[in-house]
Amino acid sequence: MNTIMIYMSTHHQNTKKLVDAISEKYHIKTVPISEAHSIDLNSYDMIGFASGIAFGKFYEPLERFAKERLPYGKKVFFLYTCGKNNDKYTSSISDIAQNHECKILGSYGCLGFDTYGPFKLIGGISKGHPTQAEIEDAATFFEKIISK
Repeated sequence: MNTIMIYMSTHHQNTKKLVDAISEKYHIKTVPISEAHSIDLNSYDMIGFASGIAFGKFYEPLERFAKERLPYGKKVFFLYTCGKNNDKYTSSISDIAQNHECKILGSYGCLGFDTYGPFKLIGGISKGHPTQAEIEDAATFFEKIISK
């Protein structure tokens, strides 16, 4: 299955660690959001979106890209890292995918070291994350969805 993952990973590159693990194991194309605007997503069977979390959802540039560029009827999946995990973080981007009549294969989220805003004052939260086990779990998640 021809797969691409568009990602945005800032601050500590937590999300990129998940993206890189999947890319290395399954040899899928990965593109940072800053380079994604010239890519035609129509040629891909499965599209992943990976992001850190800000204000309870995926980073705004990634969501805007999905809203503007996600083709209709594709298979999609989501990855994210966050300072404090909450299964509602994919709600907004899931709505975008559903509005594009896409089949959502699933999502994987884990903790990521976070020093944004007030967390910087206390030295950050979720230090040491993502762990190697969490990174491997992201690859296991991907393995499960490619068989769907």
